Amino acid sequence: MYQSLIRRRRDLYIVAIAVVATLMAMTCGAHAKERDQSPAAAPRDAGEPIMAIVSIRSQRVTFYDADGWIFSAPVSTGVKGRETPAGIFAVIEKDIDHHSTLYDDASMPHMQRLTWNGIALHGGPLPGYAASHGCVRMPYGFAEKLFNKTQIGMRVIISPNDATPVAFSHPALLIPNAEAVAAAPERAETLDREASEAAEIAKETKKSAVKAAREAASSKASLRKLEWLKKDADSDLRDADRDVGAAKTDKAKARAEEWKVKAVAKAGERATKLDTARADATSKVDLAAKAADAAKSAAAKKIETANAANEAKLALEPVSIYISRATKKLYVRRNTHKPWPDGGEVFDSSIEVPVEIRDPDRPIGTHIFTAMASDGDALRWTAVTIDHGDDAKDALNRVNFPKDVLDRIAPTALPRSSIIVSDEPLSRETNYRTEFIAVLSNEPQGGFKNRRPTVLPAPPQVVKSCGFFGLFCKPSAAPKSRRRQNRNDQAQRDR
Repeated sequence: MYQSLIRRRRDLYIVAIAVVATLMAMTCGAHAKERDQSPAAAPRDAGEPIMAIVSIRSQRVTFYDADGWIFSAPVSTGVKGRETPAGIFAVIEKDIDHHSTLYDDASMPHMQRLTWNGIALHGGPLPGYAASHGCVRMPYGFAEKLFNKTQIGMRVIISPNDATPVAFSHPALLIPNAEAVAAAPERAETLDREASEAAEIAKETKKSAVKAAREAASSKASLRKLEWLKKDADSDLRDADRDVGAAKTDKAKARAEEWKVKAVAKAGERATKLDTARADATSKVDLAAKAADAAKSAAAKKIETANAANEAKLALEPVSIYISRATKKLYVRRNTHKPWPDGGEVFDSSIEVPVEIRDPDRPIGTHIFTAMASDGDALRWTAVTIDHGDDAKDALNRVNFPKDVLDRIAPTALPRSSIIVSDEPLSRETNYRTEFIAVLSNEPQGGFKNRRPTVLPAPPQVVKSCGFFGLFCKPSAAPKSRRRQNRNDQAQRDR
């Protein structure tokens, strides 16, 4: 019995030691997990963030400036069935105190929108694993810290695996012209002034044309009235002639002669007035035609100078190029910085051209090349690959860039410009209020696909858009009602 008691106590000691060891392991694990999930900052002064890379695998986001990484933090991406889509995005709207319109008015502080159908970076709870409905949650304090540092258009890359930008060079990358870059601001100012002057001239010539047309119409109406009166006077004169010939007595003949004299005078007077009116009407019709031609010419000049001014302003902005193997097209976008009433800013998308890709049936991968900073007269580039096909160098080697496009874009290329080469087409979420949006088709997209696509009215251009320096012209539609826009945005936003 004594030995049994000893064995029982020994077993209790063993269990107690095991429990303590387990608790210690859990505590150490929790501390390790806390360390793993802590934000980090580079040991240097941070510049303005140029890109952010989210790793779904590591559940972490890292922000980069021109010289490398600056901030890093854990994240919580989408759960199974509502996965955060891997792909290429950019910040298109910021809201410091956003609330969801889909998820019970859930608070999403310091929201930085990536798509209009509801994918965003924002502050939120981080349980240590994927837990969102498709967004990228960041620590609350970290999201607040980054909110005022980023800008609309900052590239956000969501990678299924860990990815980092590496230094990269290639002949196909944009090489700016120092003189063109230096002259761009003055050129934009000059063309903007010319556009304003052309708009004022068009306004005044249109007024003159309207006035001339009104006067010509009035003159034509007076002419028609005088023509009728002249016909009436001629008819009276014929009647007077007939009466003179038909008179039987001297008294009747005298009376007829008197009437004829008056009829002759009246017909002559009206003939004179009619000739004057005809000359006046002809002159005013000619003037109206000339005024109409002048107004038409001024309107064309207004559009021409407005497009030139617009393109010159765009030349002051970083340029984004997207090459899709799926569509065999090259797309160009630049931020106009024109605010849209219901949120976000308008992006110019006037260049869209076919592009030749060698071996078009062979995967090329998804690669993002970013100009991080100026490097003398050139640009310093990095490459990020998030979906493998070719390596980054071979991917660029397979693209035959249209020379006329590069000749117009490259001279004023600036830091933050980018070139994307991908197997993927642009997502249907790409619209005039977004930069390029493309998702990897070989990765889960639950948090993206279960949202209804964004429906937007026609783009807000009101003049013909002619691409960079008047390159590729295509007509643009006028915007539809803001009321409809509000309904669409309210229905489609995640939040």
